[in-house]
Amino acid sequence: MKEKLLLLISLQECDSQLVKLSLKKVKLPEKICKMEDDFRLYKESVEQNKRKYEELKAQRTECEATVKKLSDGMIKTRERLLEVKNNKEYQAMLKEIETSEKTRGDVESRIIVLMDEMDKLIVLVKKDEETLKQAESNHEKEKKIIEDDLNAIEADTVTWTEKRAVLAKSVSADLLARYERIRKRNNGIGVIPVWKAVCKGCHMNIPPQLYNELQRSDELLTCPNCNRIMYFQNQEESS
Repeated sequence: MKEKLLLLISLQECDSQLVKLSLKKVKLPEKICKMEDDFRLYKESVEQNKRKYEELKAQRTECEATVKKLSDGMIKTRERLLEVKNNKEYQAMLKEIETSEKTRGDVESRIIVLMDEMDKLIVLVKKDEETLKQAESNHEKEKKIIEDDLNAIEADTVTWTEKRAVLAKSVSADLLARYERIRKRNNGIGVIPVWKAVCKGCHMNIPPQLYNELQRSDELLTCPNCNRIMYFQNQEESS
């Protein structure tokens, strides 16, 4: 393959790599943000049992405080019974104690139900914690890979930019200008392979005569459809 075309192919490789790196610089932070959002939602779903357990725990604490308040109230009421002078007041206090005892019994029954539910939930919470711990480890590993890739972009960009500068010096000014014009008109691709008479840039067939000429000629030929500089590539051999 002629030297000019080899230089252009190498130049195109540099430009394609620089475009990929530029896209990565934008896309990778977006990917990390999406990963963080997805993991946050996943964590919230996994921690539902934990939140329910904490809610029941708070209810149990509230119920235990109510039981203590009722018990303390009944102690004071019983102490006051010793000072009561008339039967009406005495009966009222007995009724108050009876009501408090019933209420305390109901609350204590509620505490038993809460404790039973909490015992069942704590088993699920422990399993969830193990699941979440593994998921968090995997998440951090995947995130680290992306962050390492992101951190390498600057160094890779410098490498490909320097390589491109060296190649560009070896290409004549008029050919380089021609390549740049074509590349800018065709989404950054100025040089494209052709195999089995199909341009890999526009995916259109080129005329048989032009395809035959492409395989024999030393001239730089362009695709009649997308105007990119073409080169013949035997993809069966390259694969």
